[in-house]
Amino acid sequence: MFYVAILVLIALADVAVFWIWTRLLAATAEKTAPEIGSVIAVEGGDIHYTDAGPREARVVVLIHGLAGNMRNFHYGMIEDLSQEFRVITIDRPGSGYSTRQSDDLASLSAQSAMVWAFLDKIGAERPVLVGHSLGGALSLAMAMDRKGEVGALALVAPLTAAMSEPPPVFKPLRIASPAIRRFIGHTLAAPIARMTSKTVVREVFAPEEPPADFMSRGGGILGMRPKAFITASADLIGVHASMAEQGARYASDLDVPGGILFGTDDNLLAPDVHGRPMEKFGLGYETLPGRGHMIPVTAPEACSDFVRRMASLSG
Repeated sequence: MFYVAILVLIALADVAVFWIWTRLLAATAEKTAPEIGSVIAVEGGDIHYTDAGPREARVVVLIHGLAGNMRNFHYGMIEDLSQEFRVITIDRPGSGYSTRQSDDLASLSAQSAMVWAFLDKIGAERPVLVGHSLGGALSLAMAMDRKGEVGALALVAPLTAAMSEPPPVFKPLRIASPAIRRFIGHTLAAPIARMTSKTVVREVFAPEEPPADFMSRGGGILGMRPKAFITASADLIGVHASMAEQGARYASDLDVPGGILFGTDDNLLAPDVHGRPMEKFGLGYETLPGRGHMIPVTAPEACSDFVRRMASLSG
């Protein structure tokens, strides 16, 4: 019994060390990439957002992907598009500095309801939805949930189809238990993210090189907070459970002008699986040769031009 007690004390001490380390990493992350927008409460949580450009202009909404945040668009798209559009950039529910009250709100339908509630509150009518990666899946859900209320879709490297397995870089997030998810998030996730961040970022950007300032300017460092891991894990599980049903709706419920832009060398979401097949549902399909998954960061001018062209399709 004595040795068992010693082992238990050692384990508890290790947990305490990781808990403290996590708090320190989270504080550093929030100091490096602080809240930069405004916050509006909706049913289910709060939405953190920025609002740039002429108030009377067409509304463009930028929606980031899994484990990301609004700073992923801080490489020129906001500045460029806000010269002619009212550009709303959000942290998806639970991501960045947005919140959500329950992991059950990770489903695409629940996230769609929260973002629509936010857009209603700020008076953003018939928006052009620009969804990157998982944000693309959310944009599709929003277009189908409120038919006729989306002006156009400009989907950038979007998730559009159910996947049997997540991309390898995201497999550590596949945790079904909310309790285990939170235990890992508050102890091990941030220290491990700190030690593996360079490798993970390179995998996400491959075959392109990530910018040297992605952790600060691009908000990558916010992934070292407990809530980032907890939200991303819940998103992975919730969206996976949503995609088969969503895909079955495209033929009957998707009736929005727009298109899809992919890097030909995207190693997270295959263009021939998530891009080209959507042509049969009325969405155009374009590619950027030699580009990877993070084209809002690596090819912002091309992405902005794509958004403009998709916006012009809306009546």
